[in-house]
Amino acid sequence: MVIAFHKPYGVLCQFTPDQPGQRTLADFGFPAGVYPVGRLDMDSEGLLLLSDEAGFNHRLLDPLAAHGRTYWAQVEGVPDEGALQRLRRGGIEIQNYRTLPCGAKLLQPEPQVAERNPPVRFRKLIPTSWIELRLTQGKNRQVRRMTAAVGYPTLRLIRAAIGSFELGALAQGDWKVLEKGDLEKVWA
Repeated sequence: MVIAFHKPYGVLCQFTPDQPGQRTLADFGFPAGVYPVGRLDMDSEGLLLLSDEAGFNHRLLDPLAAHGRTYWAQVEGVPDEGALQRLRRGGIEIQNYRTLPCGAKLLQPEPQVAERNPPVRFRKLIPTSWIELRLTQGKNRQVRRMTAAVGYPTLRLIRAAIGSFELGALAQGDWKVLEKGDLEKVWA
């Protein structure tokens, strides 16, 4: 079984809390035996897959498979073409690795997404914009570090797709078991 879940902001991607009062995957009524495939930070939102299938995690996340994941990042400021080119080219040094080339574009019009609770900070004199990044790499906090490295810090991050399977209209906190057609999109 593979489940698509729209992980809300502030939820830890594990079933047991690290600290008292922390929201975890246990709060959402998943069937017994499923585990998260990959991770999203507590302050990131969007598509998270869970599965009870042995080996699913490895097949999906193995770097040799170069499996695409699409993120929407609301950033501080409006990235110029030079910043987007730096993201696309890859080679941005982050901690002990260099990023691989990726897809990067300004999202215009901006995606229609539900408000976040708590809301993203608002600065009267600094505009925000949304960019889409399609990565095959999946390092810890990579998107946030990449956008900051080119001068546009991430304020909000949503995983919008895995493969060609999109989060779509799945509401925050909701989940569904994937059908065969949906699974084919995950691998596309």
